[in-house]
Amino acid sequence: MAEETKDTEAQDKDELQARIAQLEQGSAAKDSELAAAKESLSGAVAKYRAAILASTPGIPAELVKGESTEEIDASLEQAQGIISKVRQQIEVEAEANKVPAGAPPRTPQDLSALSPAEKIAYALRKSFRM
Repeated sequence: MAEETKDTEAQDKDELQARIAQLEQGSAAKDSELAAAKESLSGAVAKYRAAILASTPGIPAELVKGESTEEIDASLEQAQGIISKVRQQIEVEAEANKVPAGAPPRTPQDLSALSPAEKIAYALRKSFRM
């Protein structure tokens, strides 16, 4: 009977070791599948980012970052907000610094600083020129 128990225990031990080996192989296969899926996802996210950047040429690539589509979408919204603010500032500055086209209209000479004698002399000179 002791011999039968040893045989049964040995058989059970062999079966358990075989099952452990089988589970380890399955785990290794799942790990490799997971790594391949992560790599595929990473490639898809990179292509998504490239497509987003191609469809929005006014946004610098440095502003769009992320490791997932959600992160890329969030950074795209933030980048669009930044670009919008910068454009508004540029428009305000351009409006403030706007110079009219052509020469400014001529203004008559300011005679308020002249003495009465100088004003008379100015008027006489002006009347002789006409």
